Amino acid sequence: MTEEFEYQAPAIVFPGQAGHESAYQTAYDLLARRFPKEALELLDPALEDDPTNTGLRSLRAWAYMLRAQLGKAEDELRALVEENPADVWALHALGRVLERQSRLVEALPHLRLAAVMSDDYDHQAAVYRVQHRIAQLADDQLSGEGSDDAE
Repeated sequence: MTEEFEYQAPAIVFPGQAGHESAYQTAYDLLARRFPKEALELLDPALEDDPTNTGLRSLRAWAYMLRAQLGKAEDELRALVEENPADVWALHALGRVLERQSRLVEALPHLRLAAVMSDDYDHQAAVYRVQHRIAQLADDQLSGEGSDDAE
């Protein structure tokens, strides 16, 4: 029995299909299907018209995260969190971006706050994962320091 593979091409935006709502919906769909480059091609012009649109900026941060453009994602997410400290998605995403850069101590407060605010299992799991990695690194450093003393 052979499995059939169905390729789904990115959504097409036709001339005249304008507006931020359309750009948001299409970019969201593209990102959900893992097409960040194409999403950015829609988001950038829309954000030129409306640079303060939080929804479009959140999608741009998500696209940067998918493309592993972590510096750009961090900049966007820090700005979003500064503007709205209650934005749970932006807090968690900022923590994840910092975690992916191995900046665990910086990531932990953002992840903790998102977990407390949302009571979401995935957010809580991220906190435990980062806490565990920090503890492991501390143990490794202590083990390494102890072995230096023995020489």
